[in-house]
Amino acid sequence: MTAGGPVGRFVTFEGIEGCGKTTQLARLAERFRREGVHVTTTREPGGTELGWQLRAILLRPTETPMCAMAELMLYAADRAQHLTEVVQPAIDRGEVVLCDRYIDATLAYQGHGRGIDLATIHDLHRRPPLDLRPTRTILLDIDAEAGLSRARRRDDGVVAEREGRFEAEEIEFHERVRGGYLELARCEPRRFRVVDGSDGADEVARRVWNAIADEGRP
Repeated sequence: MTAGGPVGRFVTFEGIEGCGKTTQLARLAERFRREGVHVTTTREPGGTELGWQLRAILLRPTETPMCAMAELMLYAADRAQHLTEVVQPAIDRGEVVLCDRYIDATLAYQGHGRGIDLATIHDLHRRPPLDLRPTRTILLDIDAEAGLSRARRRDDGVVAEREGRFEAEEIEFHERVRGGYLELARCEPRRFRVVDGSDGADEVARRVWNAIADEGRP
């Protein structure tokens, strides 16, 4: 891996609540920058001004449950704006884009978790700009109960009130999401790298770097 020579153009981080993906994305970005690679870091939902507004709607707990299809469409709206405003321009500039969640989160959460037919989600994402696919996806895998426990400890009262809707789901939901992620990885082994996220941050960062650097490219 050489300075100034990006390993890939669009790398996504996925995993259940509490898996550590946000921390590991930041650590990978820092290492890339030390290597002289131009990096854009971003996330879904919330990577744009519109996305911040949609994030507030999507993640805030409510007394009346949001229907699964409404949830899907809001995520798709966030993603379309995000791709147009942030991701594609950074790719066009030759940068590495590191994104915290992308289409696989929708397949895992709204598909496997909520029960929306995966074909419906895939069909929606065949239309530009939603048809862009990552070069490499890092799936940080952790036991669902351990991840949920981490996430709930991490979220103070203010965060939980503002963005705790998924953390409030029952463990069975998170187990379905984890199983969905692993199934997605099995179906696309060339794109996915499954990384054990249960150990300390330094060890997981080493595994993430190896997952990115294998064969000199994502």
